[in-house]
Amino acid sequence: MWFAAAVSSALLFGLAGWWMKVSQMQGGSSVFLFLGLYFSGAAGFAANGVIEGTLGAAMLDPRVWAAGVLIGAGSAIGNALFMKAIACGPASLTSPLTNMNIILVIGLGTFVYDEPLTAFELSGVLLLLAAVVLISIKRGGQRTRIQPKWNLYVGLSILLFAVRNGGLKVTDAIGLNGTPVLFAAYLLSFIGFAWIAVRNRSLVQPLGKISQAAAASATDDGMMTRLRRAPSVGLKWGLVAGLFSYAGLQLYAVALQTGQANIAGPIFAANSLVVAAGSIALYRERLTALQWSAFVLMFAGLILIRM
Repeated sequence: MWFAAAVSSALLFGLAGWWMKVSQMQGGSSVFLFLGLYFSGAAGFAANGVIEGTLGAAMLDPRVWAAGVLIGAGSAIGNALFMKAIACGPASLTSPLTNMNIILVIGLGTFVYDEPLTAFELSGVLLLLAAVVLISIKRGGQRTRIQPKWNLYVGLSILLFAVRNGGLKVTDAIGLNGTPVLFAAYLLSFIGFAWIAVRNRSLVQPLGKISQAAAASATDDGMMTRLRRAPSVGLKWGLVAGLFSYAGLQLYAVALQTGQANIAGPIFAANSLVVAAGSIALYRERLTALQWSAFVLMFAGLILIRM
């Protein structure tokens, strides 16, 4: 059961990333994207907790809120810093490096919780890690200048995403149910992005007041229309992405509770391949031979883990 849950978590969380990509392609606002994502995600965890009967009493446990703060910070701040890292350096290098947070999760399961790894499982984990790296390598084009802050943003993103992905293992080990913890994490993240959206409203609103010269320009009109639509576009796709994010993380929590973090983690990290597959199918993006080999390595890794 844990293996099916882990694979399904990667697929569904990857679809969440796909809708985030769609928002980006359509010029959606990142702040409103995350606002919608954490709102619908929190709603999903709330509904799940009510159905399970795990939400009510757990909300009175201060440990749940403490874990929610840590995991929510890992998710929300990690995503924000990841976007800053992309702005300061090449995405083709930023993405695989931040995905390497999974190595910390593997170390947590193996060395802290003494989870065993057979030779086949270890080989499968290594193939999955290789697939995560290869899928993010794109054909060389114009060199992107790396700003000094890039190293700081990437390093912090790795640590924060490790808190998000590994935190559920820790909370499970101390006897906390994953659903109320994730509800608290997403609710607090939503509150954080809501505050950012309100704070930035004063910066966005003046964009609607353009000069007479700019109003006469069709190009400027088109740009202002896209800017005005950015919040609604980001919010729309964020709400959709949040539902898939909820489903993916809920199944990831199940996989951690019934399986091993040092195996479930690398499977979950393969969610980036879903975004790549969607880009090929709908946006006609062309992959290199290395990226195609990532799909082969992913399936080979999953097969070895199940042997």
